[in-house]
Amino acid sequence: MEIIKYQPEKSKMTHHIEGESHRPGRIEVVCGSMFSGKTEELIRRMKRAKFAKQRVEIFKPAIDTRYSDNDVVSHDQNAIPSTPVETSSSILLLSSDIEVVGIDEAQFLDMGLVEVCNELANRGVRVIVAGLDMDFRGVPFGPMPALCAIADDVTKVHAICVRCGNLAYLSHRLVHNEKRVLLGEKMEYEPLCRDCYLQAVIAEDENKENEKAD
Repeated sequence: MEIIKYQPEKSKMTHHIEGESHRPGRIEVVCGSMFSGKTEELIRRMKRAKFAKQRVEIFKPAIDTRYSDNDVVSHDQNAIPSTPVETSSSILLLSSDIEVVGIDEAQFLDMGLVEVCNELANRGVRVIVAGLDMDFRGVPFGPMPALCAIADDVTKVHAICVRCGNLAYLSHRLVHNEKRVLLGEKMEYEPLCRDCYLQAVIAEDENKENEKAD
């Protein structure tokens, strides 16, 4: 008489977690405007990898001290410990024996980040990058365009336009400052759709002309 051993089916959660630990080297980019949930998504993916018992490390530009000097913190105040770096080359030095590397606010890092991410992925490391794809003028920002080009997967997330409720296009700067890098929050930026952004720019140009006339 043949004895058949009972083998319970694996739950969907167990299946997904095992899948996390068997991903090959790859680059994943999460991009969009401010307040779109980029950091939230990065934290979610990193926590899943950690739950799958993978060795993870998350990095952020040392310049970003808005919520914390060391942690990566989303606008919703979800946080995860991170390592601040001045340059992208530091990420390579600090990523030995790491299986999943996360990088937040990648637009603030140097262009060498593109090669760093490529090298890590070629080593078999899963690299998850989050950052602004455009600056407040609508110009592609730092290494983000090149990272989107070489990525295995790109996720574009959207905030909601605060003026009309449509999907936001970019982050409109509310303060008069022409520096490209200006750390800020809701007092300094607002997410706008394309139409509302163009209307805001036209209104600002008209105000500047009126100020000159006065």
